Amino acid sequence: MENNGTNLDRKYAVGFALSGGFIKGFAHLGAIQALLEHDIRPDILSGVSAGALAGALFADGNEPHQVLEFFKGLTFRDLADLVMPRSGFFDMKELLDFLREHLTVDRLENLRTPMIITATDFDHGRSVHFREGPLAELIVASCSVPILFNPIAIDGVHYVDGGVLMNLPVSTLRPICKKVVAINVSPLVAPQYKMNILSIAERAYHFMFRSNTVQQREMADLLIEPTDLYEFSDIDLDKTEEIFLRGYNEANETLEKLNYIAQP
Repeated sequence: MENNGTNLDRKYAVGFALSGGFIKGFAHLGAIQALLEHDIRPDILSGVSAGALAGALFADGNEPHQVLEFFKGLTFRDLADLVMPRSGFFDMKELLDFLREHLTVDRLENLRTPMIITATDFDHGRSVHFREGPLAELIVASCSVPILFNPIAIDGVHYVDGGVLMNLPVSTLRPICKKVVAINVSPLVAPQYKMNILSIAERAYHFMFRSNTVQQREMADLLIEPTDLYEFSDIDLDKTEEIFLRGYNEANETLEKLNYIAQP
């Protein structure tokens, strides 16, 4: 696939852009595993929401299958506390504690592989692309789906899910990478739905989140996009291995079809 623009001033050879996708983010780990097996390793990552979570744990020095082990036996309620709704139905303190337990560094800039985490500045209505800062807090901020989770305050500013404005962060890498591999685990698909208010609201919400990926997808040199993940609910933590495998298989199939070899 052709690169977008000149490569002469690009700082990094290969960057991975990881989309949001809630529980579907475990497919990122499977896709990364397949890429590594094809000798395609990122020099930098950019992640949003679930992509920020999966990417940071990988960038901290863990192999994808090791990250999967961290979540074994956990349920959604182990990572989020139901609270009296004021600014959200769930508090993310449990996820913060989980990350602090499993991450070996507490600052984004100290990860073994450089990473950019995107969150939405809810106070000013803009995307913010962090290259440094408190790692666990930034991951949780990027994952905080509005209404479902409380916004996260960092330095006096409230942040919510980065996917609200940018659910596939290719453009954060495009100016600094020779090649960008985009892994989009939330493609714009339209599965069947129930004609009730909850299902309609969820469908509309997902369409809005996913529609902002259209231009981002076109900026990538290689796009890996599993389209068979819509059947998993957002709390299916017991299905992580199956989701991982779907991402792994999709990446392998994509690479085999293209006979793709990274050429920095």
